[in-house]
Amino acid sequence: MRTWLYVDGFNLYYGAVRATPLRWLNPVVLAQQAFPANQIIRTKYFTAALPPSASDPMQAARQQAYWRALRSLGHVEIIEGYFRVRQVWAPLAQPPPPMAQIIRHEEKGSDINLTAHLMADGFGGEYQAAIVISGDSDFTTPVRMVREKVGRPVGVLNPQRISGPGSRSVRNSGGLRQAASFYQNGVSWSQLERAQFPAVIRDVAGVIHRPPEWAPPSAL
Repeated sequence: MRTWLYVDGFNLYYGAVRATPLRWLNPVVLAQQAFPANQIIRTKYFTAALPPSASDPMQAARQQAYWRALRSLGHVEIIEGYFRVRQVWAPLAQPPPPMAQIIRHEEKGSDINLTAHLMADGFGGEYQAAIVISGDSDFTTPVRMVREKVGRPVGVLNPQRISGPGSRSVRNSGGLRQAASFYQNGVSWSQLERAQFPAVIRDVAGVIHRPPEWAPPSAL
């Protein structure tokens, strides 16, 4: 089936690859491993440009390298939300004083962008089937509406990692499972390993190198 893939970028990152050597991840290959009967012909990746970080000045450069790797596939569109910066009061873990003012970065826009694109593309007849990579239960209603109102199957891959260092028990979103036409709850370390981009990629602008911080120990 002619399938479009919709990727909740931050949900995938925090659920599957954060603080691992598996961050050079090709989400298209990951989805194809989970659902091999679907032919993915277009991908929309929902994320936001990271704000400057004094503690990690190369953070933005790594993200841009990853975005180039995604775009090198030729059928990937990156759709950006944004970060909102605000000052909030929060309790300290070890008072006194009991409260401190902190700066909080909140990513905004990706959820509504993914929902809007999934539904608009479905009602527009762009795909025969769709796959959403996210474990966010907020997508339960749009997934169900595309399936029931548009009459298109929608699969969901919950990207919480179920094996390897730092893995945790997977929270199963019963709503998403029930809304989806097909569903995989969690991804394994071996699935993520098999879905890595090559260390060096070429695109129209030149060569893209995997950030050295993201190299697996065997590659160092």
